[in-house]
Amino acid sequence: MKKFRYDINRYDTKKMVAIPAALFGIAAVIVLITFIITGMPVTPGIDFAGGTAVTLHTDDTKEEIEAYFAGYDLKSIDEGISGGYYLKFGPMSNEEMMTFNDYILAGYPDAGIDQIGANFGETLQKQAFLALLFAFIGMAAVVFIAFRKLLPALTVVFAAVADITITSAVMDICGIELSLATTAALLMLIGYSVDSNILLTTKVLKRQGRLEEKMEGAFRTGFIMTSTTFCAILAMFIVSLIGNVPTLYTISAVLLIGLISDLIFTWAFNAGILRMYAQKHMLEVRR
Repeated sequence: MKKFRYDINRYDTKKMVAIPAALFGIAAVIVLITFIITGMPVTPGIDFAGGTAVTLHTDDTKEEIEAYFAGYDLKSIDEGISGGYYLKFGPMSNEEMMTFNDYILAGYPDAGIDQIGANFGETLQKQAFLALLFAFIGMAAVVFIAFRKLLPALTVVFAAVADITITSAVMDICGIELSLATTAALLMLIGYSVDSNILLTTKVLKRQGRLEEKMEGAFRTGFIMTSTTFCAILAMFIVSLIGNVPTLYTISAVLLIGLISDLIFTWAFNAGILRMYAQKHMLEVRR
């Protein structure tokens, strides 16, 4: 571990805090623009916007399938399991849907069709928002109870908010839509973020010893935890990519993005804030 030694004294505190804060600012702008355009911080998929999903098992090429559905709002074509295709279409009225079903079955009699109405999508949006809201409220309550110090607790909460915001911005850039699967991944990220930041904050505020030694000990433990999780999720990402499993692919992609963001905010932003807080506290004690 000497090659990866984490020495807090080697870094300028203001830069440690400023660089992640700037990343958060850029991410917040991207998320805000997406919200203005789509009404959600991440471009909604079929689960939230409504639409129709069609599963086809055919020898036709993508170009032939696109030509067949040229008159409809075809959003994407993904390769499914066993050589099939997974098609996504935009929302339709009941009359359009009935015509669409007849049209599909005329060309692909064995097609599987799943429709999510716009109203049901709005209901899922509200439920997903409530799930994220309650997760943050519960997380914030636990953090405040655990530390009973305003600034360190706020830093932990802000780090979780920043992780979600940056991950959402990268999802917008990479074209990863918000679905029930990616919402679950974002909820998991709250847990990962809080876990690593509480580890750091606990070791700094509740352990005896020199600040740099406590920081290095926390980094050693936290880095092993995060890197182990990262490798496991990376393996899932590679398997889902090779096996053409879209759900696992999006979940693992979101988690990988979030873990990288968590490393930056935990060991740069949060560490910098805690360093300033600890040094100020020590000065006050000396006076």
